[in-house]
Formats: sequence, structure tokens, C-alpha cells
Amino acid sequence: MPWRECSKMDERLRFVARLLEGEKMAELCREFDISRKTGYKIFTRYKDCGLEGLTDRSRRPYRQANRLPFQVETLILSLKREHPSWGAPKIRAKLRKRFPDIKPPAISTVHAVLDRNGLVTHGRERRYHAQGTTLSTPTSPNDLWCADFKGEFMLADKRYCYPLTITDFASRYLICCDALASTRAEPAFTVFERAFKDFGLPHSIRTDNGTPFASGSAIFGLSKLSVWWLRLGIGLERIQPGQPQQNGRHERMHLTLKKETTKPAANNFLQQQEKFDRFIECFNQERPHQAIGMHYPGELYQPSPRPYHGLEPLEYPFHDRTIAVTMCGRVCFGTRKINLSTVFAGQNVGVKEVDEKVWLISFMHYDLGFFDHESNRFECAMSPFAAKVLPMSSV
Repeated sequence: MPWRECSKMDERLRFVARLLEGEKMAELCREFDISRKTGYKIFTRYKDCGLEGLTDRSRRPYRQANRLPFQVETLILSLKREHPSWGAPKIRAKLRKRFPDIKPPAISTVHAVLDRNGLVTHGRERRYHAQGTTLSTPTSPNDLWCADFKGEFMLADKRYCYPLTITDFASRYLICCDALASTRAEPAFTVFERAFKDFGLPHSIRTDNGTPFASGSAIFGLSKLSVWWLRLGIGLERIQPGQPQQNGRHERMHLTLKKETTKPAANNFLQQQEKFDRFIECFNQERPHQAIGMHYPGELYQPSPRPYHGLEPLEYPFHDRTIAVTMCGRVCFGTRKINLSTVFAGQNVGVKEVDEKVWLISFMHYDLGFFDHESNRFECAMSPFAAKVLPMSSV
């Protein structure tokens, strides 16, 4: 006899029905393994709203602590439209005088509202953030590399292995497959630096949105690894979340890798790496690939003409100041400490005044956001990344 599945709605209906038949609340709550507070809440919702009250309700908070009330945002926009020449400081001062009982937002917040609604004039066209990027289909080696962590698996010594793989999109050449103990950024830096030294720099790298390639908590989803790539003049391509087929060629290689190197897995990391090395040699030099006319990837691939020379100093001649981000992710501006992000730790950023008491922070040619003299709070600008992240020229 198959198991009978019950939904939460069915259980609540049964609970209310038995209450209506006269059963005691305390006994029913013990039987359904809920507190009496929950039992009374369910019954009250039923009496107030009928059956509709038994459905799941949204857990979204009624109020977000740091969100600017829409009434204040509307006032900011109306003042800007009445006085197009006014900047954030004058608009904030006007709000303070007109509504003395309301705590006014910071100058940087006012500027961010204006910027978000297209009411700030910029010297160049701004680009907007998209989830995922436009994915190219290059036909030449090193125009695009694909990178990912193949799903982890357990070695015979009970340790998990996380293979980091890099392939060339056009030729299918397997550049590396390294057995790592985690998906942390530090070992990934080592793998990519060795690949860059051995094969040169690609034009772009395609990854998913997971660690260490991206960071959900940092500005524009950047990570320390992707910031390093941008500094090297490498563009970023990201597939859309939950769409692994957008990196289909790489995933197909993972299927072959899994079949030929992990069943069974090796005893330890060294032996597993030996299996990966043998697979790389066979995959590149001995295995015909139908998608490239039964050629070997090694017959089509050539190292990149762009050699790896490390990072050049980063300066901002058109900004007011060039400041190095501290290891804790701050921009120290005089006596002010502006919290930016640790993904930029050690990197130089440019700072310039774009409005009265409003300052812009830029990284390379990407505008990150604003801060003001009064609150010292950083407000993100609209993402400078269009559907495709363009690399900085290496010349």
C-alpha cells in the first residue's frame, strides 16, 4: 500500500474540522504536534477569512529597515523636476526645511535616488546590470575560455575532491583539470595563474554565478577572482542562474570526465590527479571530437598571443584622488572611512567629486557608487555591466 501524502492545507482543514465537531483545543494540538498558540492562530484565521485563511501567507516583512519610504522618494523626484538644476544637497536641505519632523535621508541616498531614476547627467552613457550576460559564440582559440567546478565526489580516503576545469570554447581543448580540496578562491587563483602562464590570456572567461567566480553579497556580484580577471583585461561572461545548458560544451566534457576518472575514484588526491592528467592527454591528443569534424582538440588549439605579465599599476588621472582599498574593504578619504567591499582589497580606486559634497568611487572604468560628506555611507550606483562585461584594454 503506498504512503498517503498530506499537504499543510489538508492538515489545517482536518484540524479545524475536528475543532468544529467539538474536540478540545489542547488535545488536538498535542495530536497534531503544534503549540496551542499556533492552534488558536489557525482557528482565528479560519473564523476571519474562511478557507482562504488556511493557505500559506507570504513571509515577506511588512517593512524593510533600510528602505527609503516611497513617499520620501516621490518628494525627492518631484523637487528635482521642479528645480532641474538642484543637486542632492539642496534637495535634502529643502526636505529638511519643508518637513522638519521627518528624518531626512543622507545626501548620497538622495543622489542614488536621482541616479536610479535617470535624473543625473553623466559624461558618458551608463550601462545597466543584467542577470547573466550575453553569451558569445567565438570560432577562434582563446577568444573564450569556460571554467567550472565539476560536482564534488568522495575519494577512497573519505575526503571530497572538487575538480576545477578550464576549456577553450572554440577548440574544446581541455586546458586544465585540477583536483582541489574546496571551492575557495585561494587555490583557484593558483590554478588560473598557472594556466595564464602556460597558455596566455583569453579574451573572456565564461562561468556560472557561484563561488569563487562570483559573489552574491559584493558589489555587482564581483569576487576577488573576477576583479583580478578584469585587471588583466579579461572580460566576464556569466550564464543565467539555473541554466547550466548555457555552458553546455563544458558540461558535456564533465560527463566524459566523470565516466572515465571517477568510477571508481582514486585513493587520494595525488592518485586522482594522475587520473586527471592521463584524461587531459587522451582528451586533447587522442580522442576524436565529432563536433569539430573528428579532429583532436590539440590539432586546433594554439596558445594565446597575449602573454601573462602580472598586473600593471592602476591610476586615475581624471579623478581627484587615487586611493588603495584597505584589506578590510574600506576607502580611507581623509578622516572618513567608507565601507566598500573586501573583493577590492589592495586595489586602487578613483574618487572624484561629481556634485556638491557628493563623491563618486570608480574601479577601472566602472562607476561603483557614491558617498557624501555628511553620512560617509556608500550607495551603489546602477550596475556598470551591460549584457556583456567589457574588458579593460591591455594596451
